[in-house]
Amino acid sequence: MTPAARIEAVIELLAEILATPRPADTLTSAYFRARRFIGSGDRKAVVTRLYRIMRGYHRLSWWIERCGEKVSARTLVIASLIFDKEQNMASLEKMFSGAQYAPGQLTHHEREMAKDLEGQDFMPDDMPLRARSECPEWAFEPLRNVLGEGFEAEMKKMMEPAPLDLRVNTLKAERAAVLAQLQKEGIDAHEGQISPLCIRVFGRPPIAQHNLYKEGAFEIQDEGSQMVALVANAKPGEQVADFCAGAGGKTLALGASMNNKGRIVAMDVLGKRLNRAKERFRRAGLHNIETRPLTSERDKYVKRHAGHFDLVLVDAPCTGTGTWRRDPDKRWKELGPGLSTLVPLQKDILDSACRMVKPGGRLVYATCSLLPEENERQVEAFLAAHPDFTLAPARDIVQAAGSDDYLQLRPSAHDTDGFFAAVLIRRKQEDAAA
Repeated sequence: MTPAARIEAVIELLAEILATPRPADTLTSAYFRARRFIGSGDRKAVVTRLYRIMRGYHRLSWWIERCGEKVSARTLVIASLIFDKEQNMASLEKMFSGAQYAPGQLTHHEREMAKDLEGQDFMPDDMPLRARSECPEWAFEPLRNVLGEGFEAEMKKMMEPAPLDLRVNTLKAERAAVLAQLQKEGIDAHEGQISPLCIRVFGRPPIAQHNLYKEGAFEIQDEGSQMVALVANAKPGEQVADFCAGAGGKTLALGASMNNKGRIVAMDVLGKRLNRAKERFRRAGLHNIETRPLTSERDKYVKRHAGHFDLVLVDAPCTGTGTWRRDPDKRWKELGPGLSTLVPLQKDILDSACRMVKPGGRLVYATCSLLPEENERQVEAFLAAHPDFTLAPARDIVQAAGSDDYLQLRPSAHDTDGFFAAVLIRRKQEDAAA
């Protein structure tokens, strides 16, 4: 692809992302599947530019509107090219030539906007804090309240690309051996900082094409997500329910922790995601997992299996504020229910899932959110309503920074996605009686 054709691809893809209520990563994958003629180098160039624009969406939009223009895929791309100093007016005219595979010619208004932007400071002093911090309006005050003086530092960190982390599958490999193999092949890989199973890879190699990945020696999983599975502390021989299993990332980690002994039931209301997870389970060599689609959080299966499980993990649906580095479109695009809908849903899920925990068993509640409404307050409300449960301090289970009563990981402090986890123990009958 020519440089102009790459820019046109970014415009096409960004226009679809802006117009479609689906996640950017899903739309990007579908875009390239339909255009298999686009080579790997061109795909990487298009995706790199696309995500750079999405990470600067609020700041670029502020400038575009300040120039009196409407925010669109074309104006976002034009503004980005100017601010990245990759184009000036003369070269921009040549790039937007209207030739085959190139973007259409600049309109009069686009040309005037580009002239106004040329030479400007991308983040001037009069840019509002919400725009310069790339924070959506609905989350601005809640995050400022919880982060306090650390708000700007946290938001700045979340403008960076997310790292590429691997979780070594201990059923098939050891971290030292996998790390040595990757380094031998010239891949820039290092041990993770807080998870004993993590390898962090730099430079974005095509890791999913690696033989070790295909053989199930490792999975791609954020280090923070790995820590949630570690704090759940699934043991060989236990009966485990992954209540909101989704695509099965944490289910895989639980299965490896159990050394394939015992039983895991991966549950979710999205049955298609569970079906897709089955291939991941097979590749990892896990045979102690069964899948169970649920009609809702109060599916009859839950009632029938009351008091049956040693461990129930609830990786609850949430706003995903902790994953903005990985999913920057969540900052400015509605991709699901809002906070006012999610908080009561989380409560209902906890109220239902807790029934499955046997006396002495563990209920682990987790989110990828930074908001206390979804985290500490949710747990406090649950404990007040369920006196037969008590909090087990996370620091007693995993010795890692960010572990106190709760596991709380943040991008600025731990260079992971933002994660929260609480371990709740159901009292044994004799304890409750005492």
